[in-house]
Amino acid sequence: MIPSNRFRDREDAGRRLSVPLLGYTSSNPIVLGLPRGGVPVAFEVARALGAPLDVWVVRKLGVPWQPELAMGAVAEGGVVFLDDALIARLGIGPLEVERERERKLLQVEQRVRQYRGDRPRPTLRDRTVILVDDGIATGSTARAAVRALRAERPRELVLAAPVAAPDTVAELGAEFDRVVTVLTPVDLFAIGRWYDDFTQVPDDEVRRLVERAAREYAAAQRTSSKGVQHVSR
Repeated sequence: MIPSNRFRDREDAGRRLSVPLLGYTSSNPIVLGLPRGGVPVAFEVARALGAPLDVWVVRKLGVPWQPELAMGAVAEGGVVFLDDALIARLGIGPLEVERERERKLLQVEQRVRQYRGDRPRPTLRDRTVILVDDGIATGSTARAAVRALRAERPRELVLAAPVAAPDTVAELGAEFDRVVTVLTPVDLFAIGRWYDDFTQVPDDEVRRLVERAAREYAAAQRTSSKGVQHVSR
């Protein structure tokens, strides 16, 4: 059965996800999208909160004979999360894990350069950081991300996704300061099931959205600054 309350697309999901996050507007947050699918969602969240947008690159470690099944993940900064229980249950050898880890770490480095260009990694220390994805199933990506992000010493670390498995949300609640979702269906099955349009997001679109968000945020800051100067006179 097709769910009746699903999202039209990632833009619709981002707008709906923004509502429970509006309380963070006054805390000067930064929004980080998980490429690729999380970035269009994060774009709408950043716009609603008047916050800057950047990416945080994480790559799933796929089981060798079933790449879509995550046995862990790696994040920028070199942080690795491994699902040791799954690896043991499937009998995946250490050489296979290491081969996949090295391959995905290289992809992380390449995608950081591709999406962020020459810009430095955003400063997260003492800031409210809102990490956004388009959906959370097993949570392996989020677990790798949270370990890397904690090293940046943010003031508060929030995970936000339009749809997520309730058991995973409960588990991730112990690692993030808060987890925000719109839907937590017990019959999640697959993230794409909760979207009318779940088309893959191209790399060019990720880059375009990040650049567009930077322009809009800079323009808003200039307008705000002029308003303050006008009042002070």
